[in-house]
Parts: sequence; C-alpha cells; structure tokens
Amino acid sequence: MKRSALISLLLSLLVALASATLAHDEPPPRRDAYIPGRDLPWVPTPPILLDKMLDMVRLTPQDVVVDLGSGDGRTLIAAAKRGARSRGVEFNPKLAEESKRNADAAGVGNLVTVIEGNMFEVDISDATVLPLFLLPENLDQLVPKFMALPPGTRIVNNGFEFSTWDYDEIGIVNSEACGHWCTAYLYIVPARVAGVWKTNDGVLELQQDFQWLTGTLTAYGEKKPIEHGRLQGDIIRFNVGNARYTGRVTGDTIAGQLAGEMMMKWSAKR
Repeated sequence: MKRSALISLLLSLLVALASATLAHDEPPPRRDAYIPGRDLPWVPTPPILLDKMLDMVRLTPQDVVVDLGSGDGRTLIAAAKRGARSRGVEFNPKLAEESKRNADAAGVGNLVTVIEGNMFEVDISDATVLPLFLLPENLDQLVPKFMALPPGTRIVNNGFEFSTWDYDEIGIVNSEACGHWCTAYLYIVPARVAGVWKTNDGVLELQQDFQWLTGTLTAYGEKKPIEHGRLQGDIIRFNVGNARYTGRVTGDTIAGQLAGEMMMKWSAKR
C-alpha cells in the first residue's frame, strides 16, 4: 500500500473509531476544515490512557509540557493537575478557546497556555515532555524539531509509532475504558554523539541512528567494534569486548565508569 493511501486509511480510522472511544466521553467538537499534512481530525485520548502516558514520562512539577494538537485541553489540564506548566498548540480557534475555558473551570488556568497556530511552525525548544496523539506522517515531519530538543526530553504518543525511530518503552492499558486506544509509545530524545572522540587511551568513533550506536574504539594500536551501543537521553552505554562502558554526555564531553577486569573511570572529548 502506498504511504499516501495508508495515511488516508489511518485518518479514516481515527474518525471511525472516535465513536467507540467516545462511548466513554463527550463528543468532540468537529474541525471546520482539514488541511492534509498540517491538521488532523481531533479525537480525544481516553482519560485512563492519558494517565498512563503521564506516568510513563515520569511527569514532575518541574516539567514543561507541550501538546501539539491540544484539542479541548484535556492533556494540558491533566498535566497541570500534577503541577506541570502546560502549553497547547491548536489549529482550530473554537477548540483553542474551549480548552482555555476548560482549564479555568478545572482550576488550573494559571498553569495552562493555549496557542492558536500551526504545530510545525511553533517554538517548542523549552519542552521537556510532549504527550501527543499524532499519526506517523505527522510524527516523522516533526523529527527534526524533536531531535533538536535537549537530551532526555520525553515524547509519548497515543496509538502510533514513528516510522524511523524505535520507542524506548511501550505502555498498555488493560481496560475496556480505553476503547480502541490502549497503547502508548515513549521516546526519549538522545544526545547527539556521532563523530570522533578522544578517550583516555585511544580514539572512539561513533555512528548514531537515534538511540542506537555502532562504531569502533582504537586503543593501544588495536581497533575493536563497539557492541550493544545505546543512548537513553544523555546516558551512553556500550561494550568493547568484555569491558562495559557507561557514561553521561555533556555537550562535547563524556565521563563515566568502565567495568572490566577492574572498575575505573573513563572520559572522552570530541
């Protein structure tokens, strides 16, 4: 099936399944128009899955939550009730206004902001958490924005995965209360480490595919491949032979522990 046909099918599925989801909720306001690639029919995330999504990102009052396509504001309100500052971006002006009223009615209007605008154009650089309900096409369009966010930023999406980025965690709600939307996928923005690093005793060359790492470590005249290389935010892990490297990436520096025949510190600079 061609990608365009698949996206059309997914859009139809969203609208068709809305009635089943809404058996547990109020009918959503309909958008005045649908603009392919920019706008979506709004379908609400069931409260039980929304709670699961916020648990998955380990939400704290120190977080800044951004919801792209925020609808009636339910995600913003749920996050604000946990103490987090929350900002929504909504293309439909009627929904944007409704979400502001809903936040005030819920007593969290002081923590919730809603912007009427295009989610592909807004500044999200301050976000630490993005709880979303977007199709793969929209997620993939937003990858450059997401990968520019600080390492450790958490993105959790209802129902759909990125086509090119493997999730870090999957969450499933085992309850009829979630209707057809019972699964969420968590992605943690990785540090950007591709390139050549000078270590204590050699040269580390890394290739990166989102959170997955390959490459080599050259030390004492011998080049060895790295294995099981992975990033989780700014935490890096990989093996070289029987040695296990872990560390924290801070800009152009890595510092951490090397576990082999004995435990020792290691570091690298780019």
